[in-house]
Amino acid sequence: MSDIYKSYGVSSGKEEVHAAIKVMKPTSRSGAFCQAVAMGDDYHIIHADGAGTKAILAYLAYKENGDARVFEDIAVDSIVMNTDDMLCTGITTDFLVSNTIGRNAQRIPQEVLSAIMRGYQQFADNMADFGINIQLCGGETADIGDLVSTIVVDSTAFAKIPQKNFIDASTLRPQKEVVIVGLASFGQSSYEQKTISGIGSNGFTVARHETLCKDYAHRFPETFSSTLNIEQVYNGKYHLFDQVNGQQTVAELLLSPCRTYLPIMKTVYQELGSHILSVIHNTGGGLTKSINFGQNIRYIKDNLFDLPFVFELIQSNQDISFKELWSIFNCGQRLEIYCEATYAQTIIDVAKHFNVAAQIIGRIEPSASSKNEVLIQYKGNEVLYAK
Repeated sequence: MSDIYKSYGVSSGKEEVHAAIKVMKPTSRSGAFCQAVAMGDDYHIIHADGAGTKAILAYLAYKENGDARVFEDIAVDSIVMNTDDMLCTGITTDFLVSNTIGRNAQRIPQEVLSAIMRGYQQFADNMADFGINIQLCGGETADIGDLVSTIVVDSTAFAKIPQKNFIDASTLRPQKEVVIVGLASFGQSSYEQKTISGIGSNGFTVARHETLCKDYAHRFPETFSSTLNIEQVYNGKYHLFDQVNGQQTVAELLLSPCRTYLPIMKTVYQELGSHILSVIHNTGGGLTKSINFGQNIRYIKDNLFDLPFVFELIQSNQDISFKELWSIFNCGQRLEIYCEATYAQTIIDVAKHFNVAAQIIGRIEPSASSKNEVLIQYKGNEVLYAK
């Protein structure tokens, strides 16, 4: 577990969750990136996730400038955390999506709910232009102020895939010349309306408290846990609308929407099919996410993208180590594709077609310890993580 995350009462590695679910019976594909159930010739997947505490940042921005449109992108984050986990199994279309919103109605008015619904619909409409079918099937909005101090924006998605097309990350083994192609989380793709920072939708408890200043703790005590004291929270030096790199505000960097890779991966699967051996979505656990999949593998990541500015901002405020940073954030590459080296250029070319940077960021080899490991090397910094 990340030490800095632990200090806020959060686990990036979800060790307690993994321990708790051991009492549950396994599904047909319980070791895959998304658990799947066999029904006939298909695997069925139902998946739940959300925007997490990024919604608190949207709440703070809304309280400061009164613009509810910030919540449109929170809806995008909520849905992408589902669809892009599911695409790791080979699914890229025909999603059924429901949302679950819990709010404190005294703080979250109707205009915020409307913005969230617009965000869902705009995302579905945008993906339809690329032949990706996402059907929005309603959901549940609950006024639960006794439980929720601001707002929670979660989603659940369902889809199915022929068993013959299913990608199971648990079956990956160390093979000769299997490389890792990383897809950038930053920039502006051909299907996005603005440049994004790369932050994604994970690590926001750390990002918020290590970047924003103590003023927010005093003005908005509803935005941190009552189990923490005020000295523990909002340890940064910035206000949300401070300009930090000559052109963007802290809010623009941290509230940047989460990129979906659906259009890219739809084409990749069409062109390469079974040559794709594994796909990892670097969400919780950051660049160490892959350690949970496959057997006897050392994941070597030694050619990462340059660290996007938003992560430099988070890291520099409290001098967070690379060991911590890599175990929390995607740090510029949120999707990893595993294939034989001969197919890597095809993936890179497909990503380039959508104006998304891609490159070989590493490779796999047998683990010396017989357990999975992740070795990250970047500009003279090296960390070995062991499962």
